Amino acid sequence: MNPIAMNPTAMNPIAMTAPSPVAAGTDADAYTRRWLASGEIAHATLRDGTRIRYVRVGHGPALVLTHTVRTQLDLFQRVIPLLSPHFTIYALDLPGFGWSDLKPSLPKDEPTLRAALMGFIAELGIARPILAGESIGATLSLSLAAELGDRVEQVFAFNTYDYRPGLERSNLLASIIIKSVRAPVVGPVFAALENRTITGGIMSGGFHDPSSLPADLLDEYARVGARAGYSTASRTLLKALPSFVAARARYRSITAPVTLVWGDKDWSTPRDRAGVEAAVPSPSVVTLERTGHFSALERPQAWADIILAATKARAAS
Repeated sequence: MNPIAMNPTAMNPIAMTAPSPVAAGTDADAYTRRWLASGEIAHATLRDGTRIRYVRVGHGPALVLTHTVRTQLDLFQRVIPLLSPHFTIYALDLPGFGWSDLKPSLPKDEPTLRAALMGFIAELGIARPILAGESIGATLSLSLAAELGDRVEQVFAFNTYDYRPGLERSNLLASIIIKSVRAPVVGPVFAALENRTITGGIMSGGFHDPSSLPADLLDEYARVGARAGYSTASRTLLKALPSFVAARARYRSITAPVTLVWGDKDWSTPRDRAGVEAAVPSPSVVTLERTGHFSALERPQAWADIILAATKARAAS
């Protein structure tokens, strides 16, 4: 029997502090409460003092959702209602994203974010989680599974982002902006220029159907992007993307079952995908038609169907 189903929130002995709920209706949570009718919005404090915003909703085995570059837990607003009847869902804002602590000057490389994700799971006492992520969230799910071994139940990696140039392939605007943001002298200037129009223009290249990006979610991304220090934190992450490329070398150590999912219009090339598929031991591979990089928004029902089918098959075996 899966221990998560028996006790999805059993406290881990290395946890340091209990999560502190965020008051309902706070400015940070106003958008999330538009689509999350029930469930908890809270902050967990990691060992280093970093506060991580997350939502917890549903019943059943623990499913941890990790978002893409430049987004936040609200990316999963269409997926969570489909999966919460079957799982206890934990979706978080990674450090430097959304409404979690930004800590702009601190590293945002793959090892640092992986350690934060592992600390989050330990802090909440989540036993044998199912890990699912999109983009860098997929990379972090895979690399963390390699570290945790049989303490992970299963992994779902959607549009894994562990190759270069990646985001720059979105469209011409993305190529110009991202290269400029990474530049050593003008980078901070270009990072500070981000606004709703630029964010929307870049993200639109991550969809087969750009109308799949909700206008109010883009408003939320712009609101978050206006936080003091956000542009610095974002630039720190973009400069650290080579560390996500390096993370692929860790995948060979994964022991949990892995399902790799690609949108047929994702930024990854056939060579990129083949490299990931060769690095992961015996993965199941699914390709979604008419789907871009942000598949959680574009194909939420496919997300739910893939996860439900694979977890039921594993339970039956």
